Amino acid sequence: MTTLLLTDTDVHALLPMPECIDVMADALRQLATGAAVLPLRTVLRLGETPNAFAAMPAIVGTGTTASIGAKVITIFPGNDATSYDSHIGVVLLFDAEFGRLLAIADASSITAIRTAAMSGLATRLLANEDAHVLAVLGAGVLAMPHVEAICAVRPISELRIWSRSGAAPGGRAAQFAAHAAAAFGLMVTVSDTAEHAVRDAHIVCTITAAQTPVLEGRWLRPGVHVNAVGASVRSARELDTAAVRMARFFVDRGDSVRAESGDFLIPLAEGAIDADHLCGELGALLTGQITGRTTREEITVFKSLGLAVEDVAALRHIHARALATGRGTSVELGGVRRARSPSAEA
Repeated sequence: MTTLLLTDTDVHALLPMPECIDVMADALRQLATGAAVLPLRTVLRLGETPNAFAAMPAIVGTGTTASIGAKVITIFPGNDATSYDSHIGVVLLFDAEFGRLLAIADASSITAIRTAAMSGLATRLLANEDAHVLAVLGAGVLAMPHVEAICAVRPISELRIWSRSGAAPGGRAAQFAAHAAAAFGLMVTVSDTAEHAVRDAHIVCTITAAQTPVLEGRWLRPGVHVNAVGASVRSARELDTAAVRMARFFVDRGDSVRAESGDFLIPLAEGAIDADHLCGELGALLTGQITGRTTREEITVFKSLGLAVEDVAALRHIHARALATGRGTSVELGGVRRARSPSAEA
């Protein structure tokens, strides 16, 4: 049995952002219409540390043409201060005809691209059409893909960056700002405070490892759209209660947010919102089951936790393009039953 190994370089070559945004939309439509299977992920915490090991399985599609897969990763938030990614692991893709392992791909690059693509999709669905000022809170591995994704769906002309590491020349935020300006031709500002970055912004992306809010509702202008990406456990949040309470609140998957998202669960526990504050999933918005933005002045929030159907759909797309272009490394891992020799049966 031949399995294709796909590196970080392969993933970036085979999963361009505009294509990934469309792949994510298709995956969420399948989830919304029942053509995907998505259990909650299994997360094992490593002692009293913030580190974890996670397994995220999913099936995308139905019948023998379905794609079976899983992402298996370690999550070490402290790696942002090192040379290693915070998410390290692999995504696996199997077929539904024989159960063959078709591909193994780098999870860090798939996660970064598809996470940003989800924010791009939410922005395409929920932000005002003329939104052109983008604020990004966080300058880590997700920052550049997020700028690329938002620029793919809205006419961004101004970018503001804030990072908890500070605004010093030569620092992470300053380096990212220089790269973004060169890559996208934007007017880029490194802000001393999160408030300065967010004030009057049309679109805000929070992609930090913060445990407590970095975004306050009182900073948000009418009509802003927020992609809340960084916090992914019950005890952590990037948005304060006011920001959640004043917004129409959309999610990638309701069950995941109700089980894991501090951005939603903490205001809920405070009594500031009720369960009905969750307007619905992007998949339901894509299939016309719910309504998105209804006025220019509404504030909208998309809470992203990341779903295995996104990883599996992304790798299915990458695998198909790899076969068409000859990329990747083929390896024989077994899984094929060997024929018995006549002497063995004698």
